[in-house]
Amino acid sequence: MESDANRIDWQMLWVKYKETNSVELRNALAEHYLPLVRFVCGRLAVSLPPHLDRDDLLSSGFFGLLDAIDRFDLARNIKFETYAALRIRGAMIDYLRSKDWIPVSMRQRIRKYEQAVAKLENELGRAATDKELAAALNISLEELQTLINQCNSATIIPLEEYLKTDVSEAIDTNPANSTELFELKDTLAKAIERLPEKERTVVSLYYYEELTLKEIALILHLSEARISQLHTKAIFRMRGYLAQNKEDLV
Repeated sequence: MESDANRIDWQMLWVKYKETNSVELRNALAEHYLPLVRFVCGRLAVSLPPHLDRDDLLSSGFFGLLDAIDRFDLARNIKFETYAALRIRGAMIDYLRSKDWIPVSMRQRIRKYEQAVAKLENELGRAATDKELAAALNISLEELQTLINQCNSATIIPLEEYLKTDVSEAIDTNPANSTELFELKDTLAKAIERLPEKERTVVSLYYYEELTLKEIALILHLSEARISQLHTKAIFRMRGYLAQNKEDLV
């Protein structure tokens, strides 16, 4: 943990950079916050397929960090790490989207599964069981498990397609009191509350406590593969709920 003296030094460096726009000072700040890029990359890359280069993802995140340093306003009452993480993640997601790594056939299967989850859970008013989902899709339980595992790569970008509110822009506009951001968080909270207990726990530990899937597996005494599957199932349930409520998010 940094001492008070070090914190003051970095604060002074920020002030000098904003006064001078010195490339040297910007580079010093970028080097200091570089671990944040690695942290965001590590969380996003949980399900990256082998053919996607992690170094390219890190590079895109680094440019997101530079953008965050340039845009950050010292007068606003938010931590730079919070602001920068959004910019870094956004840059990485833009890179992943540009690669379009999910085959069309897989997209179709994912879409069919997602629609089945949303339709069935809307009818039931609760989380659907695997048996009910398999029946709705007219496949066996074994085939359903295989499909869920295949869908895992699509959860690298779990909710962006449905969250039309740009969180980073909301923070830019009104960091202290954003109505849109509050409504977004409220809708997400409702979506999480609808999840089965294990899936809700995984989502809470992963997105709120910022634990890795490996750490969650140790806590819940389950395999990392099982935690990954629970994460995938939870994300698709939430996407279905958010898709039905997205008019409230814009």
